[in-house]
Amino acid sequence: MRRFYLKNYVLLLAMMLVSGLAFAQTGSISGTVLDTKRESLPGVSVTVDGTTTGTATDVNGAFKINNISAGTHTVTAKYIGYTVMSKTVNVTAGQATTVEFLLAAESQSLNEVVVVGYGTQNRKDVTGSIATVSSKDFQKAVVSSPVDLIAGKVAGVSITSNGGQPGAGSQIRIRGGASLSATNNPLIVVDGVPLSDNSISGAPSPLSLINPDDIESFSVLKDASAAAIYGSRASNGVLLITTKKGQSGKPQISLNSQLSASQISKKVDVFSPSEFRDFVNTNGTDAQKALLGSANTDWQDEIYQTAIAHNTNLSVSGAYKSLPYRVSVGYLDQDGVLKTDNLQRTSGAINLSPKLFDNHLKINLNLKGTISKSRFANQGAIGAAVSMDPTQPIYSGNDEFGGYYETKVGNSLQTLAPRNPVGLLELRNDKSDVKRSIGNVQFDYSFHFLPELHANLNLGYDYSQGKGTIFVPDYAAQGYNSGSVGGVTYNGLNNRYQQDQKNRVGEFYLNYVKDLKSIDSRIDAVAGYSYQIFENHVFNFPTRAADNTVLVTPVFPDNLDKNVLISYYGRLNYTFKNKYTLTATVRTDGSSRFSPQNRWATFPSAALSWNMKEESFLADNNVVSNLKLRGGYGITGQQEGIGLYDYRSFYSLSSNTAQYQLGDTYYNMYRPNGFYPNRKWEQTATTNIAADFGFFNERLTGSVEYYYKKTKDLLNEIDQPAGTNFSNRIVANIGSMENHGVELTLNSQIIRKKDVSWNLGVNFTYNTNKITQLTIAPDPNYPGARYGTISGGTGNSVLIHSEGYQRGSFYVYQQVYDAAGKPVEGVFVDRNSDGVINQDDLYRYKNVDPRAFFGLSTSVNYKKWSAGMVLRGSLGNYLYNNVFSSTGTLRNVFNPIGGYLNNASTNVLETNFQGAGDAFYSSDYFVQNASFLRIDNVNIGYDFGKVFNSAASLRLYGNVQNAYVFTKYKGLDPEVNSGIDNNFYPRPRTFVLGLNLDF
Repeated sequence: MRRFYLKNYVLLLAMMLVSGLAFAQTGSISGTVLDTKRESLPGVSVTVDGTTTGTATDVNGAFKINNISAGTHTVTAKYIGYTVMSKTVNVTAGQATTVEFLLAAESQSLNEVVVVGYGTQNRKDVTGSIATVSSKDFQKAVVSSPVDLIAGKVAGVSITSNGGQPGAGSQIRIRGGASLSATNNPLIVVDGVPLSDNSISGAPSPLSLINPDDIESFSVLKDASAAAIYGSRASNGVLLITTKKGQSGKPQISLNSQLSASQISKKVDVFSPSEFRDFVNTNGTDAQKALLGSANTDWQDEIYQTAIAHNTNLSVSGAYKSLPYRVSVGYLDQDGVLKTDNLQRTSGAINLSPKLFDNHLKINLNLKGTISKSRFANQGAIGAAVSMDPTQPIYSGNDEFGGYYETKVGNSLQTLAPRNPVGLLELRNDKSDVKRSIGNVQFDYSFHFLPELHANLNLGYDYSQGKGTIFVPDYAAQGYNSGSVGGVTYNGLNNRYQQDQKNRVGEFYLNYVKDLKSIDSRIDAVAGYSYQIFENHVFNFPTRAADNTVLVTPVFPDNLDKNVLISYYGRLNYTFKNKYTLTATVRTDGSSRFSPQNRWATFPSAALSWNMKEESFLADNNVVSNLKLRGGYGITGQQEGIGLYDYRSFYSLSSNTAQYQLGDTYYNMYRPNGFYPNRKWEQTATTNIAADFGFFNERLTGSVEYYYKKTKDLLNEIDQPAGTNFSNRIVANIGSMENHGVELTLNSQIIRKKDVSWNLGVNFTYNTNKITQLTIAPDPNYPGARYGTISGGTGNSVLIHSEGYQRGSFYVYQQVYDAAGKPVEGVFVDRNSDGVINQDDLYRYKNVDPRAFFGLSTSVNYKKWSAGMVLRGSLGNYLYNNVFSSTGTLRNVFNPIGGYLNNASTNVLETNFQGAGDAFYSSDYFVQNASFLRIDNVNIGYDFGKVFNSAASLRLYGNVQNAYVFTKYKGLDPEVNSGIDNNFYPRPRTFVLGLNLDF
């Protein structure tokens, strides 16, 4: 027994000795990674070259790599959006070696690797207009739509929220719109998968189904030379989204959690209960005064709430042996400020990026999925809360209409009166369940016999399903008389909906990159093929009353639409002496949306750049650190936003609500579809001239650009003479439009010291457009295409597209004012001096789109404290205040129908408008200046460093979103995409507390 114990003791002693000797022969490398402003960079990949050893920095930018053999090693730090840096370190056995990395942001370095279409390029070789925003510079805010992360960050890019509803999404415009009837949305590509422009049932915005926390960077392709590689879908620019990837090194766990509270910052200014009583008692008849109630109800207070949201994201990244990975999960639970509104989103993402065959084969697998559950509030409550009589109670005291007060005529519901806003919210259950998965696998093979040649295969998909139910009980006023069967009237709703979308893409391309040292040149060539198919499957369910009685049976149970896009593309990038670069791109697209005769089109581009800093006269200049001139020209196309089969004639079977009666039998009818066989691609030609510059060792960097865009063969909805087509309006290639503008971007590191840094970024955009043709032949009597229907009167519209004018002009009467400066109702300027006020006196006044917009971002860091602010501004945009025109009249308060009263906006006290006649609503008095300066975000944070016995790093922060808006606009919010302010869902002011915890 003693011999056994002695043997084990000796073995244990030997193991300890060997272990000690091994430890004595190794050391460690630790340090920090900072940017040039000396701000910490979390998540940076730090590796020891020639080994599989590495790690990632924590929230403070700190890292430590253990068990490094003694000797000299090269350590490399890599971070997306920043330059790669390597340092040589000497490791001493048994000791820790310290090293510090200062990484320059990509926008400040000519060696930046920029994501472009089908590949990457060094910034110094880029000839087109490409802006990149990395996660380090994202908006510090709670967002449900990814693009809100870069709002106000990029010149030429306008991002406007669609409202305060959770998941509402945003409108994106790059250098203004290039179309009238087709879409003006940019093409969005996520990890190499081009997304469809179609929406999905049950989701206000498809992009809201992507978790913003999974996004690493955005690249915005703004001009044709950069975007033409995407050909037919690039007229409105391209937005490339790159998600976060796995990194080599030990596993790193990151937790990001936020808690927020949101409130509306402003209400529509209507009469309070006491003001309303005074107004009615002063101006009303005895019968109207008798309609006043005894309650005191602020209806806007009753429909809005303090909305609580929490957003938590957890990710694990690292490498298992030689397999880098990243896995993340996220959960968002967000209430809307409008009661009953809620969004719950669960998301997950997986990235695997192995390298095989001595790194000749690189595989990148991306899988992202979300499950989104929403309850949608009845937004009709917003308008009802403005109009509802404030002297009436919320509850009636009886069971009728679910206990909610409603206006009645005798014993029946007054259907023309506003519905009880609280009842609209509480007695409607509108729920959706949306699932979406986006994924792809990319193979990048470098040939063994020719390593400069890479073969790339990309197989991707985007599947989504949206389904939901809408239930309104039969006792709810909003469900009154929802339909009849056999002469019996039914109430309420119990409806279903479902939509499935499939988007599949397969791409193969060859990429050849070669440095030709003998002639001091470099070439980068791409040639490829793409096939993409889109399917949209809409299911038709019976319309049912609340008791499940079928009111309408669909003719067909479902509709399945398909369209295909086939493409061939190529790009050549040639650089000579690191000074002169030529880029040529061509793409040929074929789309099933067009007839065989017009199906194919080619979209070329070419661009040049001159890196003047490489010239002898600037090489030794210590003031100018970068100066590059570039210019380009190219053609891009448009096919989105139009029908799939409208190039040919076909018939559609009518629904059961549009039947024809013969005797006692009802028949569905076949309706001919309007068509245009010669429809073809809309094309936009763009010229871009720019200069990129940097001064004082990149302390001040920026660019200035001029662009001119000419769109021809506009896909435009036009009127058809009677009898010439199956419809009185069709979409045809008629018209042209031009945009031109100037962009300025400036970034400055004002203070750059060890403990203190201050940086400032500014961007400014001026853009204007003009419609140069709208008809086949000149027609001076054609005013233009009217649109923009408003509330009030009958069929009134206040916007127009007219030849010779900017798109989206207001088409209104010129108001006449009295000596005191007050508008005189119904009196307008006789602009053609014919003695009659009619449609011929309408004129084009102001515009929906701004002439200029700008953004400002600033951040200050002092030791472990950080603070920042983002501002956005818009100049020259106008809104039609439909709330003023529809509610601010005596006619609205004392409606001619009688039997009830409506509240009014208080502008009626200034105007005393009666509100009679359609012409009243077309007054330019209601077109108001909506220029603004918005404080988008104010944030502050503190880094605690190592916590929990150095097991983790902690950062706490807080911010305020939509802090304040400076504007002369008299309505609720100056940012309304449509140009018509009519009961807009208010954007809330949001207060956020958050923490980052890295293990």
